[in-house]
Parts: sequence; structure tokens; C-alpha cells
Amino acid sequence: MRDGASAVSRSKGTAGDQPNHWTAGSKPAPGLYLVATPIGNLDDISLRALKVLKGADLIACEDTRVTGKLLSLLGIGGVPLSPYHEHNAEKARPALLARLREGAVVALVSDAGTPLVSDPGYRLVRDCHTEGLPVTSLPGASAVLTALQLSGLPSDRFLFAGFLPVKDGARRRTLAELAAVPASLVFYESPRRLPESLAVMAAVLGPRDAAVARELTKLHEEVRRGNLTELARHYAEAGAPRGEVVVVVGPPAPEEAPAGDALDGALRQALAHLSLRDAAATVAAATGLPRRQVYRRAMELAGDDPGGAPEES
Repeated sequence: MRDGASAVSRSKGTAGDQPNHWTAGSKPAPGLYLVATPIGNLDDISLRALKVLKGADLIACEDTRVTGKLLSLLGIGGVPLSPYHEHNAEKARPALLARLREGAVVALVSDAGTPLVSDPGYRLVRDCHTEGLPVTSLPGASAVLTALQLSGLPSDRFLFAGFLPVKDGARRRTLAELAAVPASLVFYESPRRLPESLAVMAAVLGPRDAAVARELTKLHEEVRRGNLTELARHYAEAGAPRGEVVVVVGPPAPEEAPAGDALDGALRQALAHLSLRDAAATVAAATGLPRRQVYRRAMELAGDDPGGAPEES
């Protein structure tokens, strides 16, 4: 389908339709619009996003102060704002659904970038689909994709893992679970925790190629490349940087493929933090190897007699 082909449609939206068109008078058709906003450079707002934000009956947003400032900079006024975030989503969602049932135009935005990435918006979308309410996405800026593009790391296959856990044990377990994934890994991280997180990544994942991207699309945009060990050392010495941070970690090297020594390495990492059963299940899911095979090898590495214990079914 050609991009923008539906933008010239003048027909009236109905429940279940995708609201990609405009009604008479350039008013957006009723429905939920997932609107990407700039992650730094204001010029990255799309013309379509401007139309929807101006014509919306209600804008649901993470922080009304942040979105209010954005709308002011864009010259948009008079549109009611309603907070919708992780802490109030369960209470706020029924009211938004009620407005959508009434035929309202509701725009959902995050503080910056594409909504539903590390926010509770997917539940609202799911409920709209369940009720047959129209939903569409207005694509635009995304810190995940921008960082991946600028990293110079393989982008044909990647996994976005959001924020790592704050506590060291949980963070190490999460990284161990991701160690064998044959794809680039993308993380959000707070500047304050970046030096510590990079050190843990280097310890669990080894000296993989990586990139730290910060202040994307802004005046002081920076992408620092190196292996995890080098990056951990740099930020340990330089201290926490300023600005929003995205970390991209390259996939395991070909010699780390899930077989032989590489499988043993992935299992040892997982066994350091998980039970034998959970470690085998995690590595099997990540590598695609048969669970029974991985479980048997995990028992061998743990010092058990594979012939004397029941196999995982």
C-alpha cells in the first residue's frame, strides 16, 4: 500500500475502520491516534501529527506539563489534556474508552518519541481492538531506531529490552537471559546508572561491540562507540553523562553461536543466577535448541549425572 494513499479519503469513519482519513473540514475521523512526537528536534514533528493534535478532542499524555509545553511551541492551544501513564492507566483507561465510544478524536502521545515504547499504551490499544474502536498510528521519531541507525551495529535483527532492572542481581539475570539472543540489543538507561550498567554488561556479555547514544537529534548529540569493556572504562572515569541515553549492544560473534563452547558459556552465565531448570529453559528459548538437549547439558555442567536424573519434558 502506498504511504498516504488513505489520506485523501473523505469518507466518514465507523467503528472498526482505521481512522487514516479526514472528515469534511479537515477534522480527523473519530478514533484513537498514536502520535509520535519529537525526541529533541522540534522540526521532526510530522504534518500529519500537527493536523491530528490540532483537531483532537482530547490528548492523552504522560505528563501534561511536558505535552503542554510542546503544544505551546507548536502553536497549538485549546485542546484538553488528560494524564495517562503507568501509575494511573487502570483508572484513566475507562474514561478514554468512553470518549472513543462517543466518537471522539483522541490522540495518545508520550513525553517524547513514539508512544507504546516503554509505556502502558498497548493496553489501551488492546481494549480498542476488543471493542472494535478505530486505532491508527502516526509514525515519527523513535529513540530506539535512531540509536540503532547511528550505532553502526547490525540492524537487520534487534531486540528492544527497555530499561534494565535497578538491582544488581535482577540486572545480571536479565542480561544472562539475553546473552545468547542472535541480535543487536537496545536498552534505555538513565545517565546516573550508565557507568554501573555498562560494567555489568561487560561482565555478563563480554567485550561485545556497543554504542552509547545520547541527546539524539539535539544540539549536543553524541554517539560513542567501542566494546563494552572500553565503554565501561570510559564512563567509569568520565562519570555519568547528561541527557537521555540509549545503549546498543552488538549480537554475539559467530563463534559464539549456540553450540559447543558457546552453549556452555550461555548456560554457565544463566546457571550463575538461575536454577538448573530455569537456566535450561532460558537458554533453550533464546537459542532455539531443543529444551531436552539444553537441560541435559546444563545437568552435565552442574555436575549432575544426566543418566541419573529425569529429563526435562
